[in-house]
Amino acid sequence: MTAPVEITVSTYEQARDAFRRKELRQALYDEGDVVMADVLVNLHGDDHRARRRLENRLFRKDTHARYEQELFPPIVAATLAPHVARGRAELVGLSHELMMNLAASTAGVDRPLGTEDETRHLYRYLMVFIQGATLAHHTGDRDAKRAEVAAAMAAFDAEFLAPSIARRRALLAEVEAGARGEADLPRDVLTTLLRNEDDLHLPDDVVLREICFFLLAGAHTSATAFVRTLHQVLEMEDARPDDVARASTDLGFLQRCVHETVRLQPSSPIAQRWALADIELAGGVAVPEGARVTIDLMAANRDLAAFGDHADAFDPHRELPAGVAPWGLSFGLGMHACIGQDLAAGIDPMGRGLDADHLYGLVPTAVRAVLDAGARRIADDPPTVDPESTRGYWGRYPVAFPT
Repeated sequence: MTAPVEITVSTYEQARDAFRRKELRQALYDEGDVVMADVLVNLHGDDHRARRRLENRLFRKDTHARYEQELFPPIVAATLAPHVARGRAELVGLSHELMMNLAASTAGVDRPLGTEDETRHLYRYLMVFIQGATLAHHTGDRDAKRAEVAAAMAAFDAEFLAPSIARRRALLAEVEAGARGEADLPRDVLTTLLRNEDDLHLPDDVVLREICFFLLAGAHTSATAFVRTLHQVLEMEDARPDDVARASTDLGFLQRCVHETVRLQPSSPIAQRWALADIELAGGVAVPEGARVTIDLMAANRDLAAFGDHADAFDPHRELPAGVAPWGLSFGLGMHACIGQDLAAGIDPMGRGLDADHLYGLVPTAVRAVLDAGARRIADDPPTVDPESTRGYWGRYPVAFPT
């Protein structure tokens, strides 16, 4: 079998063009098909449009406002409280627990017990799903890891998903019979899929993967941005104390810190696409049909032409030209732009003042809560990078709280 032509684009303009081209199909998660086969982010063309059109209904501004202003604050307070009481926390685990509790609500995974033990149990499933989705970056035995992920998904299905489906089917039947109103239905991905199953025709295994995907995507990318932003803020303590103080009091500025962190450290350092036809990208880059295009986000997001001098430095005061998002291309663009980016990182004010109903995003909200609690690094217990991934994730990030 002939190896595909490999093409890498690394400028902002070329990367933006590649994201927008319908002739380029998702290729990043081919290795992670145990979790990612036929989920939203991997679909293309009519199948993608049909499912995205349905699921987009859950990601509107009014829904985001409800999560940010009503649902998320008590989740943050309840998840953070025992760690603050103990005087220390490990941020990688804490952030995933925090974002997972919300992602479970968005995906449609019921939490019948609502206990810390149940949270930790679901968190362990989540971490295995993440390893499955990012299998291309796994440094160990991939076949063994794939089998481990499949077993975890089957157990999660029996323990969490099947009961969640049964409850929603009962509710949908009651609504259909007129015994309940529309307001009684959960507003989540699972309910949307079940309500439209006659049109979507999704097999049970695809529904399982779609829910696992929303659980891991909603939790993992936000949790990663959470820890990385806190790291950037804590790094400023000596050189830029005024910015640290502002980040602790000005949520709009803290949102810019999140955007700048996400630009410099996208959850995935690359995106990949398969070419379905011969095309030419910006700058005259010829892409033949069948080629694999790698979009180097680490380079594109640091392109001097888009982000100015010192584009590789963390600078939440950065001024950007019109049309350039403060997070760069980290959330993608075009048909596969991240469906939850506004929920996670809020709305870009684009140089305008912040309205009273401005959405800051769940990540800035969570970072603010940890800063308010007085988090600080521990001199004799420094953070460490995850040795099992090439994505540069923090493996462990201990902090202390004042007691």
